This record gives sequence, structure tokens and C-alpha cells, in this order.
Amino acid sequence: MSAILNLSIDLTKIDKSKLKDGKYLNTQIFINDETKYGNNVSMAYSQTKDERDAKQPKQYIANGKVVYVNNGITVAEKEETPQETKQVDSLPF
Repeated sequence: MSAILNLSIDLTKIDKSKLKDGKYLNTQIFINDETKYGNNVSMAYSQTKDERDAKQPKQYIANGKVVYVNNGITVAEKEETPQETKQVDSLPF
């Protein structure tokens, strides 16, 4: 299986105290079947066992979508909202 993911990382959300050796950031990437705004990929800081045991919420720092798959992962489809729906029946020609 292979896939290509596009992510946009909000650098203003990066907590410098989370950096290892001042330059490495441990993260987790999640790929979901459900989409919101055409995104089905998100990234959060990796949690320690203590943070997971305490059920602390994940801190998300990026989102994106799957743009290529070989097999086994679904490409994100943008959900159509009413503002995006165009009516062509009312054209005068």
C-alpha cells in the first residue's frame, strides 16, 4: 500500500517545549474515512503514556487530505455545501 498526503501545518501552534533536541517534533498522523471541508488527514503531537492514561485531549497542529492511493486508503472528497451549489437552470440561453 502506498499513499501521498498533503498537510498544512500551522506553525503558530508549535509548542517549542515539545521539540526534542531543539529540532525534532514527534507527531501522529490520522487518516479517517469521514471528511470535513475535503480533509481526511490530521496531525497532532504524540502523547506520552501518562497523557493518554489521563485522557488528555490531542493537540492538533495540521490538517490535510489524501491525494493519491495505491490501494486500501480512500481519497478525500470535498463535501458540497449549499454555497457551492450552482444553479444552471436559470441561465437565459
